[in-house]
Amino acid sequence: MTPRIGVSTSVRGGWRSFLAIRFALWRVGAKAVRITADTPCDLGRLDGLVAGGGDDISATLYGGELMPDVRIDPKRDALEMELIRSAAAAGLPVLGICRGSQMINVTFGGTLHADIQDVFKDAPRMRTVLPRKTITVAPGSLLATIFRREAAKVNALHHQSVKDLAPGLRISARDEFGIVQAIESDSGSPLLGVQWHPELMPFSARQKQLFAWFVEQAA
Repeated sequence: MTPRIGVSTSVRGGWRSFLAIRFALWRVGAKAVRITADTPCDLGRLDGLVAGGGDDISATLYGGELMPDVRIDPKRDALEMELIRSAAAAGLPVLGICRGSQMINVTFGGTLHADIQDVFKDAPRMRTVLPRKTITVAPGSLLATIFRREAAKVNALHHQSVKDLAPGLRISARDEFGIVQAIESDSGSPLLGVQWHPELMPFSARQKQLFAWFVEQAA
């Protein structure tokens, strides 16, 4: 049977993100089901969960400083926290993309840098769908097993990042400035978050491998 993968997105403006992820999942043999705060879905009917990108996560969830000029989506925050927690408890594979990776960390008790430019002063203000950022993958990590190498080029569309790591997680990639670029479960369960957008790099064999691994876990 074709694995059914829930993909969480924003209610507003989330269609483009969903379509890109749907295509990436279709290429590796899975069917995507869109989930929003207005259209929730029963996890019991799904084989895996992708927490997609989008608006910033509210700082109230991790004790951070509220930024008045940042758009947040409290209903989506609440929905994704419940989805991630429930999916992980049920043993379903979970893949977090950009915001989704940050949400994995927040869900299990971690914190975020609200704006990486305030902390990583030397890091360039990079915002591109092209693979212009170099990351170093931790040897022996799940991500290293998927990519089969210890360095990769990825895109960059974020200004938040993981700060304090949640219990039960470990860092599996950083960029050259030390910004966390991937996290994963330290117990070996199929839980992985990446700070970049693999769905926007359809010509990358490694990003396709990432989705293929995820769907293999779901199947």
